[in-house]
Amino acid sequence: MGFALLIEKDRPTNEGLVIGGLIMAAAFIASGLLKRKIGWVIGWITQFAMIAYGHFVFTMYFMGGLFLGLWVAAIIVGRKGEAIRAAHLEASKDKKGE
Repeated sequence: MGFALLIEKDRPTNEGLVIGGLIMAAAFIASGLLKRKIGWVIGWITQFAMIAYGHFVFTMYFMGGLFLGLWVAAIIVGRKGEAIRAAHLEASKDKKGE
């Protein structure tokens, strides 16, 4: 978003800068709240807002889509990692209990 804002700053109106700044702030806030459900909700909204920011900076249609793909991949890999971790913890408990 920072680089998109650098492109947007040369436009005659400030509308794109304000909206881009809000999206960037939402992304920052979401990153701090990911341990709670609201962080995930803000994160999803932010991903789609970055794609919609393509209205102001055309390349954000593509970059927003790329970051949405990375967001989804991180969720999938994170869930798999948590499942593996839970299985290891369960195996450790069973070993200690024997």
